[in-house]
Amino acid sequence: MDVPTSSLPIRTAESPAADPSVVEVSPAPSLETLLKAQAYGLGFDLVGITHLGPVASAAAFEAWVAAGYAGEMGWLARGAEKRRDTRLAVPASLARTDARVPAVSAIVVAMDYGGREPGGPVARYARGQDYHAVLEERLRALHRWLEARLGRAVPGKPYVDTGPLLERDLARRAGLGWFGKNTNLIHPTRGSFHFLGALLVGIELAPDAPFEADRCGTCTRCLDACPTGAFVAPRVLDATRCVSYLTIELQGAIDEALRAGMGDRLYGCDVCQDVCPWNVRFARALPEDSPFQPREALAGRDARTLAREVLAMDVDAYRAAFKGSPMKRAKLPAMKRNAAVVLGNVGTVEDVDVLTRALDDEEPLVREHAAWALSQLGDHAPTTP
Repeated sequence: MDVPTSSLPIRTAESPAADPSVVEVSPAPSLETLLKAQAYGLGFDLVGITHLGPVASAAAFEAWVAAGYAGEMGWLARGAEKRRDTRLAVPASLARTDARVPAVSAIVVAMDYGGREPGGPVARYARGQDYHAVLEERLRALHRWLEARLGRAVPGKPYVDTGPLLERDLARRAGLGWFGKNTNLIHPTRGSFHFLGALLVGIELAPDAPFEADRCGTCTRCLDACPTGAFVAPRVLDATRCVSYLTIELQGAIDEALRAGMGDRLYGCDVCQDVCPWNVRFARALPEDSPFQPREALAGRDARTLAREVLAMDVDAYRAAFKGSPMKRAKLPAMKRNAAVVLGNVGTVEDVDVLTRALDDEEPLVREHAAWALSQLGDHAPTTP
């Protein structure tokens, strides 16, 4: 039976400890504590709270874009004012009527995607379900819980790579880690193999302390291991040389000077995370019920097998194989381009047939990369008329 605490005597510093009539009453957990417990219950691995405001890293981000390091990702230049001050990114539905600039809180979450899983031709983050949908659904569930807990409507909006928010900066301010030299957010007991998301809510929540330390020290393993030399300096990545950019964002031809560095990587790259000591020590394996477990189209396939399958796909087969996957971001011609480069790097005489057929592909992009791949196979390549 619930007993109203107001009817019970409360022990104070002067109360005798041995008095059996005195009942100790623990303070009720705060809303922030309950909210975090709910977030963990929804499957998030890290959660922190921060307030919105000026972004210290915005100037460096703008300089990075201005230097051309973003390549074809032109959308990163848009919304600069909102990136400089996250309060300006808040939609009107969250605006406070008593302030010109809305004062809202950001509940920042992270969800592991399996740094202990074996490496392969597809980056770990892209092997399972689309993280945008997974995190957004759970953030919406957290929002519903918050409204139910408070017994009223709470303006809120989830963000998972869906707006001009620098989620990594919010995560640092919410105490979830520091910016590694590989530009990823590193948590001191979970490493960096995680997705980030944020739920903006139109109420004041007590913020967590920001993560101020830099624990990379003198280590440069990530910088040294990059197969294409994409790091200009610590924490400065030239995306136009990064394998992840080349295989996902770039729509045109891959620079021949960078193709060998792709190795057997069909989609994305994890090298700078794989070598990080914080991941070597702390990266986690995926639970069996994780939505990020590899999909059937990827399970057990080595780079050559997967590349051959992609080169043989039509649009319908491609959509069926990668429905609900982050890999659908890359269009089929770009994926076939990647597959040709992979076979040019690690292929054998057994791959000449599929590459030769790709010379007749309707897309010039595919034909050019197939011809390059055949040239890499040397004596095994068919002679051109």
